[in-house]
Amino acid sequence: METREMEISDSSNGTTGSITDRIRGDIQASLRSHFDVFLNFRGPDTRLNFTDCLYHSMDAAGIRVFRDDEEIRKGEAIGGELERAIKSCTICVPIFSKNYASSAWCLRELASMVDCSRNRDGEGTILPVFFDVGPRDVKLETGLYHEALQKHEQKFGCEVVRRWKEALREAARIKGWNLKDGGQGELIRLIVAEVLIKLNKREKILPDHLVGIQDRVEDVVRLLDEGSPDVFYLVMHGMGGIGKTTLAKVVFNQISSRFHGCSFLSDVREALKGGKVIQLQKQLLAETLNFKPIEISDSDAGISQIKRRFRDKKVLIILDDLDKWDQLSKLAKNRDWFGRGSRIIITTRDTNFLPLEEEYRENNAQMQFQEFKIYQMEELHHAHARQLFNKHAFRMDSPPNEYDDVSRDIIYKTGGLPLALEVIGSSLYCKGKQFWKDTLKKLDLVPKQDVCDKLKISFEMLDDAQREIFLDIACHFIGEERVYPYYIWKALDFFPRSDISVLAHMSLIKVDDDDRLLMHDLLRDLGREIIRREDLKVPGKRSRLWCPKIALDVLHTRKGTENVIALKLTGLCKEHDFTSEEFSKLPNLRFLELEGGNLAGDFENLLSSLRWFSWHRCPSDLQAINLCLSNLVILKLLDSDIPENWNGWGPCLANPDLKVIQVIRCHLSAAPDFSTCMNLKILVFDQHCPKSPQMGSSISKLERLKRLEILAAQVQSSKLSTSPHFDPW
Repeated sequence: METREMEISDSSNGTTGSITDRIRGDIQASLRSHFDVFLNFRGPDTRLNFTDCLYHSMDAAGIRVFRDDEEIRKGEAIGGELERAIKSCTICVPIFSKNYASSAWCLRELASMVDCSRNRDGEGTILPVFFDVGPRDVKLETGLYHEALQKHEQKFGCEVVRRWKEALREAARIKGWNLKDGGQGELIRLIVAEVLIKLNKREKILPDHLVGIQDRVEDVVRLLDEGSPDVFYLVMHGMGGIGKTTLAKVVFNQISSRFHGCSFLSDVREALKGGKVIQLQKQLLAETLNFKPIEISDSDAGISQIKRRFRDKKVLIILDDLDKWDQLSKLAKNRDWFGRGSRIIITTRDTNFLPLEEEYRENNAQMQFQEFKIYQMEELHHAHARQLFNKHAFRMDSPPNEYDDVSRDIIYKTGGLPLALEVIGSSLYCKGKQFWKDTLKKLDLVPKQDVCDKLKISFEMLDDAQREIFLDIACHFIGEERVYPYYIWKALDFFPRSDISVLAHMSLIKVDDDDRLLMHDLLRDLGREIIRREDLKVPGKRSRLWCPKIALDVLHTRKGTENVIALKLTGLCKEHDFTSEEFSKLPNLRFLELEGGNLAGDFENLLSSLRWFSWHRCPSDLQAINLCLSNLVILKLLDSDIPENWNGWGPCLANPDLKVIQVIRCHLSAAPDFSTCMNLKILVFDQHCPKSPQMGSSISKLERLKRLEILAAQVQSSKLSTSPHFDPW
C-alpha cells in the first residue's frame, strides 16, 4: 500500500476545473514513478524460477523492481518506458544464463545499463548474477556466446554488436554472484541484503564527525566473534551521551550484510514506555525477514512469531537503550529463539537488569550469564575529545592560537563525553572569546558528573522563543515531521525557520532525511527535567504534561492551572470522558492529544487557545456542545470511525487559518466541507476504507493547498512514488 501524494502549487485563478485537472495530472504523474532495481534476463531461461523468486523477495523487502520480459518486446530499439525505467533505476541486475546472448533485447538493455552507469559517474550500480555461466563466459573468453553474437552481426551489423560485446565484458568484470557458489535461496538472500544496503534502506545514518570510533569498532567486532556458531548477547554499557548508539550504528552498517536478516530498533525504552511493544515486534519481524509488516494481535503473539520465524535464521539485532528485563523479554529473551551464529547487541546505561553472574547464582535467572558479553564504553581520549570539540567549535581540527588555552580548559570540563563536546562546541561556534570565558566559568560551577547541567548551559544561551521550541520538541514532537509543529510556532508569532536552524547548529536537535525532528535522549531528558523543575510538587503548575497518568490526574482532580500549555492523554489503561469543568482550569492549553473517550458538557469559550488537536479513536458522536476551536492550526484524527455527517467537523474546522488536516487509518465515507478553512496547506486521507472518500466540490476551492495525500485500501501498487518534502516557507 503506497501513498498518492500530490504537490499543488499556489494558484490564483480559483476555478474548479484547473484544480481538478491538476490533481488528476499529479495522480497520473505519481504512477510514472521511478524504480529501485531493473532486472535484465532472458525469459525462457529464468523467468519462471530464479528471476521470479528474486523479484518477489525484493518486492517483499519494499524494493521497487522493474521486471522486463524480453519475450514480449517487439522492435529493435530501446525507448519510451523501458529506457526511462533503466535510467531511473539505482541498481541494474543482469542475470546471465547460457542462452542470454541469443536475445538481442537482453543485449540492448545491458548496453543501455552500462552507458547509464558510465554517464552517472557510478551512481547507477550494476550487480551481475551468473546463473548457469561463469564470468569468463560473459567476458567472451570461451566460445559459449560466440555463435549467437555472429548471428546478431549478420542482422544488426558489426558496430552494434561491438557495443554489445563491450557491455558484456564490462559487466562481467564487476564482482557479482555465481549460482555455483551456493543454493538459489541463499544467493537471493545475499542479493536482497546487498541491494538494501546499496539503497541505504538499512544503513544507519551517522553523524558528520566521527572521531575515535575505529578502535571501538574493532574491539566490538572482536568480541562478536563472528566465526563462532554460538548465539550470544553483546551489551554496550556506558553513561548517556557517551556514544553507544553511534557505535552500534557503525557496527551495524559494517557487518549486517553477513547475516540472514538484521534489524536496528532505536530507543526501545521510550517506545515501550509509550506502549509500542507490538509496533517494535512488527518492525523487528519485517526488517529481519525482508517482509511486509506481519499482523500481530498482542505482544504474546509477537513473541511466538519471533521464536518461530527466527529459530533457524542467523540474525543481527540491535536493541538500542534498554533498562528493564521486561523490555528484552518481549523482543529477544532467550538465545534458543535464534539460529546459530546470531548476535543480539544491546545498548544500555544500566546493566543491573541483566542476569549476570552474581544475579544468576542468587535468582536462578532463565538466561545464563555466559551468554552476555559486556563492552564498557569509556570517555574519549583527550586527543580525540579535542578533535571532536574543535570540529564543532571551529569547523576545523585545531583551534586558532588565541583560543588554544580556553578551548583546552572547556574540553577538560566536559569530561570527554561526545554529546557534551558536540553541544557545547556547537554553541560556541562564531562566538567571541569573552563569551567562551563566561561559558568556562559556568562549567566550573557544575559538578563533573552532572552532564545535564553542563548541557543546560547551551539551553540557557537560547532566547525565549527558541527555548519554547526546544521544550516543545523534547516533550511532544520528537519524531514528528518538522512542518506540522512549524505551523503552530508560526501561529504563536515565533520564527521557526530561523529558530530551528539555530537549534540544529547548536546540536540541540537534528532534522533527519525524512524531515523529522530528532533529539538525543539526554537532551530530551534535560528538556523534561527543566519542565519538572518548574514545580517539583504540583504537576498542574508545570507547562507541559507528557506523562498520560500525571496529565489524567491533573485533569480529573481539577488541579490544572493557566501554566499548562500541553497535555497528552494517550495510552491509558481505560478510556475516559472529559468534561468542560475539567478543561476550564486550562485556559492556555495549545496542545492536546486524546485517545478514546469523549468530550462532554458546555465548552463555550473553552479550548480557545488550542493550536494542535490529535485524537486517536475519536467518538462517532461528539457529546460536547458549543465547542469551537477557533485558533486550531493542526487537526489529526487517527484510528477512528467517522460517519458521513460527523458533528465534530464544525467545531474542528471553525478556524479559517487551519493549516493541516490529517485523517489516518480511519473509516471515512465522505470528506467534510472545506469552505470554512480556505487557507489549508496540507490535506491527508490515509484510509482503511475500500474506496477513497468522496471529496465534494469544496476541495477545488483550496487554492493555497500545497500537499494532498490520498490513500485508500484498494491502492496496492508498489509503483507509486512520493514527492519530495515541500518547503512551507
